Amino acid sequence: MRIDVLGVVRALHDDGNPVDLGGPRHREVLARLVAAEGQMVTTDTLVHDLWTDPPARAVGALRTFVAALRRALEPDRPPRNPPRVIVTEGPGYALCLPREDVDVHQFQDTLARARRNPDAVTDLGTALAAWRGPAYADVTGSPWAQRERTRLEELRLEAAELRARILLDSGEGGGLVAELGAHVAEHPWREPAWELLARALYRAGRQADVLATLRRARTMLVDQLGLDPGAGLRHLETDILNGTAPLERARTAWTGPGVRLGPRTTVDLARTLALAGGDALVHSRRDRLAAIQAAQRTGDLSLTARIIGAYDVPAIWSRADDPEQSRAVVAAVERTLTGLGPEGPADLRARLLATVAVESRSADLSGTELKQAQQAARQAEELARHLADPALLAFALNGVFLQSFTRPGLAASRDRTGAELLDLATRHELPNFAVLGRLVRLQSASALGDLDAATSHANAADQLAATTEAPLVPVLTAWFRARATAARSTEPGGPTAATAAAHYRTAEDTLRTA
Repeated sequence: MRIDVLGVVRALHDDGNPVDLGGPRHREVLARLVAAEGQMVTTDTLVHDLWTDPPARAVGALRTFVAALRRALEPDRPPRNPPRVIVTEGPGYALCLPREDVDVHQFQDTLARARRNPDAVTDLGTALAAWRGPAYADVTGSPWAQRERTRLEELRLEAAELRARILLDSGEGGGLVAELGAHVAEHPWREPAWELLARALYRAGRQADVLATLRRARTMLVDQLGLDPGAGLRHLETDILNGTAPLERARTAWTGPGVRLGPRTTVDLARTLALAGGDALVHSRRDRLAAIQAAQRTGDLSLTARIIGAYDVPAIWSRADDPEQSRAVVAAVERTLTGLGPEGPADLRARLLATVAVESRSADLSGTELKQAQQAARQAEELARHLADPALLAFALNGVFLQSFTRPGLAASRDRTGAELLDLATRHELPNFAVLGRLVRLQSASALGDLDAATSHANAADQLAATTEAPLVPVLTAWFRARATAARSTEPGGPTAATAAAHYRTAEDTLRTA
């Protein structure tokens, strides 16, 4: 038995003969179970996804569709024997087939393997060739199917670019010019595609066409998206003009959405600038918002979600630096979450929800906005724990921390959050979140009046800051030390009031350049 959804929905018997799946509703039920990737889908969810306005007997109709599908998929199953393909689980149904017997699952697994190991490039080409059209092509008018089509189309584009990059990096790919030219013409906003086309032209000995392509890319990015070309395109143009462009690149590890480690995207750069503080922080937030707006103009929900969620900069301050900009980011998140829907990729939804929690921290938020931010923090944490992604959980916990200033008496709870952040970041080598964990525990211990513990965390935070090049940390610890010195100036043998005043003046000086 094989089921294909990368095109119109179809099923094939082991001998290759097609299965008569019945009408459109039958195929949609099967497709919806495929999209769940082996997980149970409740009856209520299936009814909601099949009908905008469910009829009175929707559940009965759904059961009829499932029964017909079971007969079609397992025609030789003896009576009273339990089904093996569409099984009943709790309050719903699940599809039980090996992943290699479902084309979309096989495609996703092949892409994941190629990200880790370039030697899988041949299998990736085969998986791309298996696409027969848009995913779930005959399931029209269903929001869940549209979300899946959007997600899978993004993965298909990523896979095509990953395959081309692997071939070019390994010394092959001279014949990719036509393929990449068509790819760029159809998806002109994808900056990596322009770089790949330029490299393929260069390998084919067409230097003049390379420069013309790079100029077209620059014009498109600047005029239509308002973005300067990234480092990859700029360096390639410089190397070609200087005659130093290598025909091959060293084979490297691959990660994430089809992007080779090394060149920084606009958001990657913004994250780095944010940690530097000062004017760099202001510029980073401006660049980040510009990148979000550019992504929204493409209409690509997955791209927009990744760009929004990539800015996982640790945040300690309990009020927003720029409330209006934060509102603009939250509004973009809400539009993207609505577009992705509740069945959207869990990791993207978790990052978007954590972003809401982190950005919604202005004192002038309404009660409704605060409730929504607190709910977003809880949902992000729950999703991150389920996904077992340490970096994602650290970002989610940052949101939990920032939503814990709504009433007095929560310092102990914040300390527990800080302790988990610190442990998580230490075990999984997330140095910037380790700094955040120390600062959270410093703040909490200070609020609880435990100045010895707070001083210990301040010292540890300063040591971490020296290795992670985080210049804002000494600004915060300087103010704590002034507060601690003032508190101890009332103790017998403690520092004088003049010493405490000097500490405050030092702290104020550090703030001027922060």
